[in-house]
Amino acid sequence: MKLPIGISTFSKIRVDDYIYIDKTKFALRLIQNHSYVFLSRPRRFGKSLFLDTLKEIFEGNRELFKGLYIYDKYDFDKYPVIKIGFGGSRSPEELVNMLTYSLRQNQRVLGLECYNDDYALMFDELIKAACEKYGQKAVVLIDEYDKPILDNVDQKDVALECREILKRFYTQIKENDACLRFVFLTGVSKFARVSIFSGLNNLDDISLDEPYAALCGYTQEDVETTFGPMLQGVDMEKFRAWYNGYNFNGENVYNPFDVLLFISKGYRYDNYWFSTATPTFLIKLLSQQEFFAPELENLRAGKGLVDSFDIEKLRIEPILFQSGYLTLDSISDTPFGGLEYRLRIPNREVQISFNDMLMDLLCDSGFRLESKNEIYMSLVNADMEGFKKKLQALYAGIPYTHFTNNNICKYEGYYASVFYACIASLGLRIIPEDITNRGRIDFTVFISERIYIFEFKVTDEEPLKQIKEKRYFEKYLDSGRKTIIAGINFDEKERNISGMEWEDISG
Repeated sequence: MKLPIGISTFSKIRVDDYIYIDKTKFALRLIQNHSYVFLSRPRRFGKSLFLDTLKEIFEGNRELFKGLYIYDKYDFDKYPVIKIGFGGSRSPEELVNMLTYSLRQNQRVLGLECYNDDYALMFDELIKAACEKYGQKAVVLIDEYDKPILDNVDQKDVALECREILKRFYTQIKENDACLRFVFLTGVSKFARVSIFSGLNNLDDISLDEPYAALCGYTQEDVETTFGPMLQGVDMEKFRAWYNGYNFNGENVYNPFDVLLFISKGYRYDNYWFSTATPTFLIKLLSQQEFFAPELENLRAGKGLVDSFDIEKLRIEPILFQSGYLTLDSISDTPFGGLEYRLRIPNREVQISFNDMLMDLLCDSGFRLESKNEIYMSLVNADMEGFKKKLQALYAGIPYTHFTNNNICKYEGYYASVFYACIASLGLRIIPEDITNRGRIDFTVFISERIYIFEFKVTDEEPLKQIKEKRYFEKYLDSGRKTIIAGINFDEKERNISGMEWEDISG
């Protein structure tokens, strides 16, 4: 069987006999129940392939769907399809040129000629002309609708100008409601307020609708059935921990790119999805904002936080969620009405890779593999003296410029963020602010047969004494693992560990 790595053209996959995970059940449900649809998913999740699948359905190419769910359940009536995809267009001028070029391509495909040169008026004319020529309402499919803005988030003025161009372009969709059968837009993000969608108030966002949770991505059943023969001998529990875990209010799914690359690269565990270009603007934003890294383990948010973000007031949490670095853990009702969303890191790939990136930002230097190995082994072997020395070396490597013009050296949060990112980048299970009946443990770390309980202080207080007095460790006495408690003091003048005490309380 051939792996469709990097292929988002449905006809090529079907004609050339590549593996295809059947998503046409979702397509049929969409076509039968919706008219204007928006879908947000992280990059490389199969959005473009699904959009191209819709294109082939609406163009009436039934034979491509032989053997698939939709084949004998849909009439495959032919509609004129207008498909727009956004490539790299950094400047507003490039964006206008790209839109104009794409619209002229659609004219050629549909055998039409528009007389307007203005991109928005040309779009308006194209929809009307397609409807008139074919005697059928048109279908509009737009892939990565937000890319021109996301590519410029680090240049606010340029991003806002691109937003206004797109806003005028998308307004033509609403103006031509009578000529449209179906509209489908994909993207990574959903922008807030009036923003781009002010002219599309009838757009149905299905991004977190339970019936469409597995519309993109591979389910566990997909992996075990379709890819089962290729994964014989693979430790499926480890594979799941590395690459499964993305959730959009339904069943957990894998990023397809990870599954395909894992197989094609000889079953080697690596950061395949994460390494495909982490957005520059995200790295800049993380370095600019005072972000408490341990919150990533259990972030709570209202619907507005996971639903959209505003170019003029960027917040890191919705960007991390919509970009795929965080995913949905649960949705619950709040006592005062509305919903609360709990977010989490999806899997080990993201945990390790994202925290490696955080270490580079927090310490302004590479966290060398040798140092990672030494810290890891010191925890495996309960070598607490060695662990202390490695942590001291880590904090000593933080440039003094990180502490100028601010007071972060006085706060536990900064040291905790460095500690969290360091441990999480090792792929270990770590629980920040671990709740007990007597208070919160700063960090609980699990490795092999050991549990570590850490308490931090940037004062003269005795953190180890606090652990003992509040008996934080009682929560894990019946775990069957050896438990080590450790208190760490930081000196704000030296900006490093001033003292560390520990005790094995396993008995």
